[in-house]
Amino acid sequence: MRLVLFQPDIPQNLGSAIRLSACLGVELDIIEPCGFPLSDKAVKRTAMDYGDAARVTRHDSWAKFTAWRDQTSQGSRVILFTTKSAQPYCDFAFTLDDILLMGRESAGVPDEVHAYADARLFIPMQPGMRSINVINSAAMALGEALRQTQGFAKANADT
Repeated sequence: MRLVLFQPDIPQNLGSAIRLSACLGVELDIIEPCGFPLSDKAVKRTAMDYGDAARVTRHDSWAKFTAWRDQTSQGSRVILFTTKSAQPYCDFAFTLDDILLMGRESAGVPDEVHAYADARLFIPMQPGMRSINVINSAAMALGEALRQTQGFAKANADT
């Protein structure tokens, strides 16, 4: 399973995504450009001490990401989390090779990304609420997907 951030705007969210993916053992992809300067040094800084445990792949553009997927992840599904969906994420059957795609904090994703996704899901919210923080949404989505697929790490009795 993979978590993908589409052109993130906020460096602190990237740091949280790196930590989340490291802790859950999920690969993280970043589709650029970001709304902030992104260098290897910046990634390392935002990752704190989780950088070595995280498996992060950077893609220079949406086109590079789709080309990468076509070459390496055939058979995987791109699951877009968006407020522009009619299907709640808890009613969806996830698989271990799913790619969970989160949109940009400020603008979501463009129409071409919506069209490319194999499924579009939303997280139910109270009426009148706009959105949940992207990393909180990612944690909820990964939690449900890993629960369904028994993809969580086994608890260590010594810790």
